[in-house]
Amino acid sequence: MKHRNGSIEVITGSMFSGKTDELIRRLRRARIANQLVQVFKPAVDHRYGTDKVTSHAGSEFEATPVAGSAQIEQSLKPETTVVAVDEAQFFDNGVTDVCQRLAARGIRVICAGLDQDFRGDPFGPMPQLLSLAEDVDKLHAICMVCGEHASRTQRLINGEPAYYDDPIVMVGGSEAYEARCREHHQVPVRKPHGTQ
Repeated sequence: MKHRNGSIEVITGSMFSGKTDELIRRLRRARIANQLVQVFKPAVDHRYGTDKVTSHAGSEFEATPVAGSAQIEQSLKPETTVVAVDEAQFFDNGVTDVCQRLAARGIRVICAGLDQDFRGDPFGPMPQLLSLAEDVDKLHAICMVCGEHASRTQRLINGEPAYYDDPIVMVGGSEAYEARCREHHQVPVRKPHGTQ
């Protein structure tokens, strides 16, 4: 079943907020409606296997790993009506143009990804996708310190907050990350050698 108008939907929030579960829920509904669905994920994310997207809660949906945004269009079947992009923050900035072109062709595009990196800064192409989307849902996790709504992702190294100058991309799960609220999110700045 073809869509009348293409669109871009973005599901965002911190880690452990249920983004992938919500993505999978929408994809299952699209399948029930007899729509042809294709799901793409960055090849760098192989936490739960290479050929599926998997939520932290264990829901799964088959997916095609790609090295970059150009491969999404190259792998697209002519009859596809719904395209999903999981972990969109890990894609190159060209993913925004790809999503725009697909939506212009009448395809429903659903992107899920972190809006902020562990520092609390906008993450990769997500700010642009958020501004171009017809629909945006920002989900919240639960702060592991106080139990309030969490909108940020805390990276931990040996149980301590990661420093601001640590690498931005480090694929991991609950062993390396926690959901935190604004108050309890910490990103220390490393002191130069020789200072106290």
